[in-house]
Amino acid sequence: MSEPSGIHRRRRPVRRALVAALGALGLAVAGALVAVPSANASAPTPPAGWTQVFLDDFNGAAGTGVNTSTWQYATGKGYPGGPANWGTGEIETMTSSTDNVALDGNGNLRITPRRDASGNWTSGRIETNRTDFQPPAGGKLRVEARIQVPNVTGAAAKGYWPAFWMLGAPYRGNYWNWPSVGELDIMENTQGMNTVFATMHCGTSPGGPCNETSGIGGNTTCSGTTCQAGFHTYRMEWDRSTSPEEIRFYLDGTNFHTVRANQVDATTWKNATDHGFFIILNVAMGGGFPDAFGGGPDSGTQPGHPMVVDYVQVLSAGGSGTTPPPTGNRDAYSAIQAESYDGQSGVSTESTSDSGGGQNIGSLANGDWALFRGVDFGSTAATQFVGRVASGAAGGVSGLVEVRLDSRGNAPVGSFAVGNTGGWQSWRTIPANISRVTGTHDVYLTFTSGQPSDFVNVNWFNFGR
Repeated sequence: MSEPSGIHRRRRPVRRALVAALGALGLAVAGALVAVPSANASAPTPPAGWTQVFLDDFNGAAGTGVNTSTWQYATGKGYPGGPANWGTGEIETMTSSTDNVALDGNGNLRITPRRDASGNWTSGRIETNRTDFQPPAGGKLRVEARIQVPNVTGAAAKGYWPAFWMLGAPYRGNYWNWPSVGELDIMENTQGMNTVFATMHCGTSPGGPCNETSGIGGNTTCSGTTCQAGFHTYRMEWDRSTSPEEIRFYLDGTNFHTVRANQVDATTWKNATDHGFFIILNVAMGGGFPDAFGGGPDSGTQPGHPMVVDYVQVLSAGGSGTTPPPTGNRDAYSAIQAESYDGQSGVSTESTSDSGGGQNIGSLANGDWALFRGVDFGSTAATQFVGRVASGAAGGVSGLVEVRLDSRGNAPVGSFAVGNTGGWQSWRTIPANISRVTGTHDVYLTFTSGQPSDFVNVNWFNFGR
């Protein structure tokens, strides 16, 4: 996949007046560190009329990672083939290590930034495998989490940037179509300030109908306890039952910011909202947002203060009563880049020397798999599967590349065998017949071999009639 030009800028230079006012407020908040309290509580029961469509209470043994059937780790300094430093200028390296992302044994997730002896920062970023969170037609969607942001303030908090947010599904696998595909920041905090921000990003950047890179945003302060000293509930409600359509943001049940469809033109709103979204939890260090409030981490910044998440819950109300099925964001008959997976096990990515450049997935062995959500086969049946593969497997090592629909437990609809092609970057296009497929499905590529060794790399695949 060739890499597009341009730079993705998710974060924004905040207006000077806002920076001055909130910077003075937030950086004046300093005090002794206190222990992080436990939040061993279940998510609240859905109110009448609401149906739970997603929940993670983060129950599990202390020191273990997140459930990878629900979440995927976003690691490194950016998405494969995407902008550097996650497009925001943040400086940390995201990892899947339990030093950075772990359950605490008390029903909480902790995402902890750390700094090594050389001054290099690591942290964590997890994203839901699901990309289909949106309201049903004529209904509502509620996305909520109970969170304590890193309990650090003043100079020791310089550069901290915790967030609970969502990106439009078309971003996954493309990485250069922001902000048109939509971003919903349910909670952002920086520099240890007792202020949280909520923002919708859309349209074009810079400028455009959504005032990028600032977006359409609002902010408020935590009461009772500061955002750092205790848990607070952050919520987004997306309401398609009203006209104009609304996206509302809440802190502890109080609505403090609302974005309405009539604030932008119809095309901008449709491009930003006419699809599902995925959920992200992360703690960045440095970048454009902290820069607007005094700068990134320095020698006085204290590492090791986690964002603590009690639960993440998604509810649906009205309309059809459920989050819609896959929306067909991927065309079955165009090349689907293998590195654009929505979930995986045992998969790694690397640069490819194949035509078009970009990335391929590799280190594929028996039992590994990759998930691609919302593949639209249309009403005329697909009967062929084509994969672009390479293998440097040792003699006698081979395996099957299989296609399964909607569940890894379902029987394959087709497969092809592959052995050594002359090297791990010696690419071949291999076709296979499949059972007739129509409609929209989640597609799993599964890899099966009688030997334990890696046997194949995959660059892209598609389907034919």
